[in-house]
Amino acid sequence: MVYLNRIYTKTGDTGETSLGDGSRVPKSDLRVRAFGGVDELNAVLGLTLTAAPSGDLSKQLVHIQNDLFDVGADLCVPESDEPPAYTPLRVTAAQVEQLEHWIDATNERLQPLTSFILPGGSVLAAQLHHARTVCRRVEIGVLDLVALERVNPQVVIYLNRLSDLLFVLARAANADGRDDVLWIPGANR
Repeated sequence: MVYLNRIYTKTGDTGETSLGDGSRVPKSDLRVRAFGGVDELNAVLGLTLTAAPSGDLSKQLVHIQNDLFDVGADLCVPESDEPPAYTPLRVTAAQVEQLEHWIDATNERLQPLTSFILPGGSVLAAQLHHARTVCRRVEIGVLDLVALERVNPQVVIYLNRLSDLLFVLARAANADGRDDVLWIPGANR
């Protein structure tokens, strides 16, 4: 359980922060950048929710926001060979499978793609495309961390699948793809 009675602690005033295992690292550490990116993605989804998506989409986005806190918590506690004092929260395959279920269900009703599409169309679709691009950047940041340290593989899979879901949700927000803005190669030559 989280209990915050004070927001500032002054412990980060020298450019360091604590990870979930209590170790101190520079705020510029790849791990901190990785879970900071996850936090940014979560904020972008919060902004997307202000476009008032209806029913299932709204519930899915709130579900994903909660999952993203799990992703951040996972990244905040480095994996170790030593037994932890407590069981850290880790992203699971079941969370990835939920995203895959939503991708498949949404994709069934979409118009087939005949071209790459431009981010845009409706406001909601544009915001979902924005979230998708932030998700891809966050995934790359986590992969930078993976190159140097052990990370739960489900974190990378989750982020990869989430960007796919955000793509199909953006298309769904454009009248199931009928209002997608198509890329016209060389149109402005």
